[in-house]
Amino acid sequence: MTELAGKSVLITGGGSGVGAVMALTFAAAGARVWIAGRKEDKLQAVAAKDPAISYVVADVTDEKSVANIYATTGQVDIVIANAGVSGSAPLHKTSFEDWQNTLAVNLTGTFLTFRDGLLQMPKQGGRLIAVASTAGLKGYAYVAPYAAAKHGVVGLVRALSLEVAKSDTTVNAICPGFLDTEMTERSIENIVKKTGLTPEKAKESLAGYNPQKRLIKPEEVAETALWLCRDGASSINGQAIALSGGEI
Repeated sequence: MTELAGKSVLITGGGSGVGAVMALTFAAAGARVWIAGRKEDKLQAVAAKDPAISYVVADVTDEKSVANIYATTGQVDIVIANAGVSGSAPLHKTSFEDWQNTLAVNLTGTFLTFRDGLLQMPKQGGRLIAVASTAGLKGYAYVAPYAAAKHGVVGLVRALSLEVAKSDTTVNAICPGFLDTEMTERSIENIVKKTGLTPEKAKESLAGYNPQKRLIKPEEVAETALWLCRDGASSINGQAIALSGGEI
C-alpha cells in the first residue's frame, strides 16, 4: 500500500491485542506508527518488533495525558482509537466505579483521542477510526456498561462524520464480534469461574454468537482499518462496519 508510505499513524491501546497487530500491520504497509498505552513494558515489546514503531505512555481517560500524546507525535494522518476495557456482571451487581471506568476508557477515551487528534491532522485531511464492537450495534446480557459505552462510540462517530464531511477527513467505526485476543481470554476465564464450564466450552459459547462459529482474528480488524485508510475509501464516512460473520 504505497498510499501509506510516509503517513503517520497513532494507535491507542497499542501494547496488546488488536492494537499491537494493527501497529505491525501499518508499519509493514510503510507507515510511521505511534502506539500509546498505560503499560510501558508492553509498548516496548511491540515497538521492538519494527523500527517504524515508536511509543508514548499515556492514559486516554486523562485530558492532559492525551494532550501529551500529540505533543510527542506531532502531526498525524491517521488516528485509531482502540483502547478499551470490558467486564461482566449483572447490572444490579455493577458498581458505580466499574460503570465509570468502562465509560471513561471506551467512550471518553475515544472522545479525547479524536478531539485532539482532529486538531493535529494535516489540512489535506486524514482518517479517524474507532475500534468499537458489535456491542455498539446490539445488546448483550451482563455487559451493560460496555454496550452503553460502545453505543456511545458509534454515536460519536456518526455525529463527527457530519462535522467533517465537507473536508477530506473521514470518521468510521469498526465493530468486531468476539475477538481472539487477551480480552476475550479474560471473558472466558470469567465464564469458567461463574458457570463451571470448561475453557473450551466457554470459548465455544462466545464463538457461537458468530454464524461462522468462530472468533474474529485481530488481523481482520487491522486489514479493515488499512482499507479505510486507502484513497479509494474516501467516501466511506460515518459508518459502523460489523466484522461478525453475519451476526449483525
